[in-house]
Amino acid sequence: MELPKLVTGPWTLKDLKEGKIGSPKHGLKVFSCFHCGGGSTMGYKLAGFDVLGGVEIDPEMMQIYKTNHNPKYSYLMGVQDFKNIPNSELPDELFDLDILDGSPPCSSFSMAGAREKAWGEKKKFREGQAEQVLDDLFFHFIDVARKLKPKIVVAENVKGLIQGNARGYVKEIFRSYKDAGYEVQLFLLNASLMGVPQARERTFFIARRNDLSLPKLILNFEESRITVAQAIQSVAIPTEKQKIAPSFEQYWKKALPGQTIGQAAGVEGKWFGYIKSNPNKPANTLASARGDKVYHWKEWRALYSSEWTRLQSFPEDFDFLTQKEKDRKYIIGMSVPPFMMQRVASKIAEKLL
Repeated sequence: MELPKLVTGPWTLKDLKEGKIGSPKHGLKVFSCFHCGGGSTMGYKLAGFDVLGGVEIDPEMMQIYKTNHNPKYSYLMGVQDFKNIPNSELPDELFDLDILDGSPPCSSFSMAGAREKAWGEKKKFREGQAEQVLDDLFFHFIDVARKLKPKIVVAENVKGLIQGNARGYVKEIFRSYKDAGYEVQLFLLNASLMGVPQARERTFFIARRNDLSLPKLILNFEESRITVAQAIQSVAIPTEKQKIAPSFEQYWKKALPGQTIGQAAGVEGKWFGYIKSNPNKPANTLASARGDKVYHWKEWRALYSSEWTRLQSFPEDFDFLTQKEKDRKYIIGMSVPPFMMQRVASKIAEKLL
């Protein structure tokens, strides 16, 4: 099977649509859950896959997804409801998938804050989205795999899921996959070694359907790291500076590149999410809650969404359906870096499918 070349540097959805990148196509099919703006979808398409659509509970995210990706099948609902749709009411294509993809919401397992206290509580990410017990969503997702029976199931999640008390939760995930008829492997991957100028560490649960006797997957990525300065050097930025807390300027001046404002202020455990970028290294993780907290190393300002776009390997012509910097960064931070998923998807296509 001939696979598309790996993409590095700036790219556009227009080029993808015209076949200048992401080709040749091989016809392997993907369906995505919790797809948000479509970071993983873009990664699969760059790897030559046909993404049929997906399930998303957030109406704003669904509209953004439809605008940019034109899915064949879309279900605006939670996976809890999708798994209960009678099989006869779903298209046959969804029962002949090569990959079921998903990024179950993972904030409950982030190492930031007192996470254990949040386990079992209902949450929602933003207005217009229904409240859910986030801890349960991974198991509902596995139920979708049990229903659709794809060849491979790929689930991306935070590194915190394999740390501390959450490791017991991982054992339950493995048990659920086994009960559903899958053998699962767990990988911890760093996006900065996968063409993304960001040191974003994520776990990937990759499950193979038992009856297919597919071999184990080996994932080892060692691409050269791209620094923040290299990634954003040609980005066009607005003339109007972003509004940020003026009280932090004194600490920003004291902070060394790569330091948090809390470290510069000498306050242990405080303001750890406020970071002065290091131009000579990949960016720190661009989380959805850090929109105004990731600062430039030379200018007293937060990084712009156009710079976040590069650092997350998003396409230059992505339509966010909003001009608000905070909302654009939220969409970026909630998404899988496309280049990261392209690398994973390419390995699956090459070795397993």
